[in-house]
Amino acid sequence: MTGQPIPVIIDCDTGVDDALALLFAVRHPALDVRAVTCVAGNTDVDGVVRNTLTVLEQAGAGDIPVARGAERPLIEPVRTARHVHGQDGMGDLGLPAPTRRPVDVDAVTLLRREILASPTPVTLIPMAPLTNIALLLRTHPEVVRNIERIVFMGGAVATGNATPVAEFNVWHDPEAAAILLTAGVPITMYGLDVFKQVLVPAGDVQRLRASAEPRLRLAGELLAHRDPATSGDPTPTGGLGDAGAVCAVVDPGGITTERLPVEVSLAPGTGRGQTIVDRRPRPGESEIHEGTREQRLVDVALGVDVERYVKLWLTTVEGA
Repeated sequence: MTGQPIPVIIDCDTGVDDALALLFAVRHPALDVRAVTCVAGNTDVDGVVRNTLTVLEQAGAGDIPVARGAERPLIEPVRTARHVHGQDGMGDLGLPAPTRRPVDVDAVTLLRREILASPTPVTLIPMAPLTNIALLLRTHPEVVRNIERIVFMGGAVATGNATPVAEFNVWHDPEAAAILLTAGVPITMYGLDVFKQVLVPAGDVQRLRASAEPRLRLAGELLAHRDPATSGDPTPTGGLGDAGAVCAVVDPGGITTERLPVEVSLAPGTGRGQTIVDRRPRPGESEIHEGTREQRLVDVALGVDVERYVKLWLTTVEGA
């Protein structure tokens, strides 16, 4: 590695794959994790705080400040994903309660403080519903001057998971996602189109699960819980999920992106929360007859080098 580490702040709803992302982020020498902020999503916000502190403790991370954030979306009620991540949000692995404690300020305050205090511009990595980020941008717009880029896990070009067209993080708080797109800084969208592709092979999952090192065993159990096919398989593969977005900060060459107009559907109904990505080469009849809509240009991930990111994640997490 050459040069100084990239200062990053992770906003998460930990979450099995958020945990995989944290295990990677705190160990990669190219990243300086300045703070972690928590928001309701995969589980309730207090559970997210607990899970985040537990993972950082298990990872042997340094003294990284963790703050509690929004306990519900801007408009919608909380709609958790415990059916995916377990009742505790961490695969119901029975992990010990953390001895670490969150800081005594809220997530927006911590975000503002760490962004403005950083000697070099910060990269934000939201891997959760975007409520904290929206509140930050609306409450403290001055932070934009010290944000290098936002790389967020969310959205989908093709198929959703919360609905046929909407990805969970954006669907959970569509208004917040729409605000994110107005941030006025470069944005990379690491959506479901690449998210679902990055799978750790079964043999690697089993090796981690059999490790004598508690941190690596945790990684293996989390990956086994993230098996995208049959969770009853005795040797499941494991999806890296959110961790891929952090890999994209360390190694942006591992994804293929295209700069495209993106907007979030806010209308009620089945399309609510969809990230509408305009891949047309030229305007259509709607724009010709009704005028163009203002859409934000986003670097949308359309392809990913799976082996490259799996190797990057494994080498980092298993490194001495």
